[in-house]
Amino acid sequence: MNDLPDINVWLALVDKRHVHHATAAHYWFDTSVRSRAFCRITANGFLRLSSNANVLPNPLSPHEAWITYRQFLLLPTIRWLPEPPTLDDSYCALTCAPGFVHRLWTDAYMAAFAISSQCRLVSFDGDFNRFAGLDFLHLKTGV
Repeated sequence: MNDLPDINVWLALVDKRHVHHATAAHYWFDTSVRSRAFCRITANGFLRLSSNANVLPNPLSPHEAWITYRQFLLLPTIRWLPEPPTLDDSYCALTCAPGFVHRLWTDAYMAAFAISSQCRLVSFDGDFNRFAGLDFLHLKTGV
């Protein structure tokens, strides 16, 4: 199985004081997952938010954020995924579906990316359940 973790999963992994760290660590050690991947939006989000004191109790400096991101990419089970050719069609279909909620543009992009890349999206955010055709693992703390 190939996974595309959401930004919230990457953030929980790097800060042991994060409210979701234990759940993210349990997911990290799941041996049934062949690989985990970054895409441009998760990489950018990780770099931006891991250095924000309003997001992480122990924020990284921008330099530390880059080092941590690059260390992830050096792991044999971490991949970098470019945008797939069918991304725009999937993205359009999700955002033009009846009932699309304006605040979910980025979530729709992530869902379309996962669908187009044939990955499972992994997140603490249950809003991803609304996207048809998405293989989604909703991580829940305390479950």
